[in-house]
Amino acid sequence: MHPAGIKSQALNFQAFPPLSLYIHIPWCVRKCPYCDFNSHEARTPSPLQGEARPVLSLPKEGEGRLSASLEQQYVAALIRDLELALPLIWGRKVYTVFFGGGTPSLLSGESVAEILRQVRMLLPLDLGAEITLEANPGTVEAARFAAYRDAGVNRLSLGIQSFNDVHLQALGRIHSADEAKRAIEIAQQHFDNINLDLMYALPNQNLDEALQDTQTALSFAPQHMSCYHLTLEPNTLFHLNPPVLPDDDTGSDMQQRIEELLAAHGYQHYETSAFAQPHRQSRHNLNYWQFGDYLGIGAGAHSKLSFHDKVIRQMRHKQPQDYMKQTAEDAPLLSEHEVPRDELAFEFMMNALRLNQGFDSVLFQERTSLPLLAICRELEEAERRELLFRDHQRIAPTQLGQRFLNDLLEIFLGDTK
Repeated sequence: MHPAGIKSQALNFQAFPPLSLYIHIPWCVRKCPYCDFNSHEARTPSPLQGEARPVLSLPKEGEGRLSASLEQQYVAALIRDLELALPLIWGRKVYTVFFGGGTPSLLSGESVAEILRQVRMLLPLDLGAEITLEANPGTVEAARFAAYRDAGVNRLSLGIQSFNDVHLQALGRIHSADEAKRAIEIAQQHFDNINLDLMYALPNQNLDEALQDTQTALSFAPQHMSCYHLTLEPNTLFHLNPPVLPDDDTGSDMQQRIEELLAAHGYQHYETSAFAQPHRQSRHNLNYWQFGDYLGIGAGAHSKLSFHDKVIRQMRHKQPQDYMKQTAEDAPLLSEHEVPRDELAFEFMMNALRLNQGFDSVLFQERTSLPLLAICRELEEAERRELLFRDHQRIAPTQLGQRFLNDLLEIFLGDTK
């Protein structure tokens, strides 16, 4: 049993966690068959036939992606959404901003500049704030990247996934290997902080091909790399029609060899799928994993916000047209709820135990308003199973715990099962 009285104590946060801002751009050129994010192929009703027609074409140099009216309408909705959220975060400084999607690089540089201008007007944005924008190689232009940099974006995340044309086609990507390399070269002309996303255990991929993708990425010496094992998520085309994937042993070999290769090139493996050069970790994602607060604006965006006596979660309307309509009526939220007190420990651990170096012991109480004593039984069980290490300062997953993270997290489910 948990120590008497702990479960009934009221939450009482002495200080709030760092605050991040997430901005969701819900459109993409083409929905990838593995993607379970809230992204939509941009379409609008045709005034003649009443049928859906694209408002963007496959990107060509100098062409826009979204219709100007749709882009303006969505930017206005984002700004109004932020204005409506201000009472919840009044006076709190924002330390990171992240444009995610979908494909944020479908936005013009002017739109990104206007969003960030409004953010600076409405919020106390830290002078050294990390401002990240996700981009796909199939939506890249040198002029647009320069405009993002001029707007204040200082970190770019490129969704490369593979440098192999066969695998890119299998993943439904709209870019080629050569376009991926060109996109990186363009990005490096304007940014000195770049992340490259790669995936492995792809359909019919072998170990040598996975390592070749990693070697090619390393040849550009990016400051950060994210390497994900392809998984078949529910509500995706791959889940409905599963491709032939490497077996579990091959996938494990790929993961191990990729980790060894990145370590040999000086990259710190600081989170389950994240690798960084020294001092180049993603500050935005670190705030998530350390159970910090974040305000999410945009279609389907999620928020987690702390108050003196509670933690709340929010979700915006998911469909872009619904989101814009509801936001125009000052009602962007689809749902909002208070996180039950007995779920806070699991939510914290679900994030913090993704960090290979774990977390400072005092962080648990700071971010949950619960004493560490509240999870003493679970910590002891995780130690007994050699999934977790702890001393007076730090709690961290062991190598076994990193490998079997779900088993480790299940120990902390407790009464939420």
